[in-house]
Amino acid sequence: MSLPAYVARRILALVPIALGVSILVFLLIHLIPGDPARTILGNKATPEKIALLHHEWGLDRSLPVQYAKFMERLVHGDLGTSLFYNVGAGGLVIDKLPVTLFLITFGGLLALVIAIPLAALAAVRRDRASDHVIRAVPLVGLGFPPFWVGIVLLLVFALHLGRLFPVGGYGEGFPEHARSLFLPALTVALSIAPILIRSLRAALLEVLESDYITTARAKGLTERRVLLRHGLRNAIISTVAVLGVNIAFLVGNTVIVEQVFDLPGLGQLMINSIFQRDFTVVQAVTLAFAVLVVLVYLLTDVVHALLDPRVRF
Repeated sequence: MSLPAYVARRILALVPIALGVSILVFLLIHLIPGDPARTILGNKATPEKIALLHHEWGLDRSLPVQYAKFMERLVHGDLGTSLFYNVGAGGLVIDKLPVTLFLITFGGLLALVIAIPLAALAAVRRDRASDHVIRAVPLVGLGFPPFWVGIVLLLVFALHLGRLFPVGGYGEGFPEHARSLFLPALTVALSIAPILIRSLRAALLEVLESDYITTARAKGLTERRVLLRHGLRNAIISTVAVLGVNIAFLVGNTVIVEQVFDLPGLGQLMINSIFQRDFTVVQAVTLAFAVLVVLVYLLTDVVHALLDPRVRF
């Protein structure tokens, strides 16, 4: 099967998932205990305002009709109007999305930078002291929640070591963006690096015992070239799937990280909107997170198919 055909088939397989996500996001406002309109209006709730909001949101109609209207607006890019900011919820999401995407991408790259050399060293020095340390120390880090790791990094690198990095914010321009996001991205990376290290180490050990590795060594290739050109190249294939799953998990995890580092991303928008009872924005951000997760899984499948053509069949 060609790559375009494989990608088309994966996209078609995501259609039922997308419909399921849209139903869950639509039902989000109906899961609010009691009357959603009364909850949203709070102290300002009067019978007239409640009736007006019911009519505006279509809450006075049946659920199938409401869902059809929701999908109609969604197709046209209308995610509703923020009750707090009085602007389109879709515009708010688009404004905050680059920060979250930057954080996820930066965190994924840092995780690879940490995991690949450590996993290679552990595999080459199997059952030696360095191997045991590399496997044990990062595993201990999995027990620490991301917000705690983020606070420790802030205390060490933003307060006590000459303010190497800013305490919070996003900065202006790409260099400042990268500097401001380094500690948040490192927090994200440290939460998934242990899993990547163990996965890549196991894959490398399996690959290094293969017949073609023995043949490469018999041809006189150096151990470094065997490891880099033949070992990592094949072992990284399974790690890509592991990375994709964990990045998808981190999409939701960024809510906490952005709050710790005061980043103006989707996570902070979500938390603020919950406290402001701005459920239109909460609904829009939830939909954005769900779409990001689906796209990460799709991209993981495509990259996996590029690295290993057997996947297409």
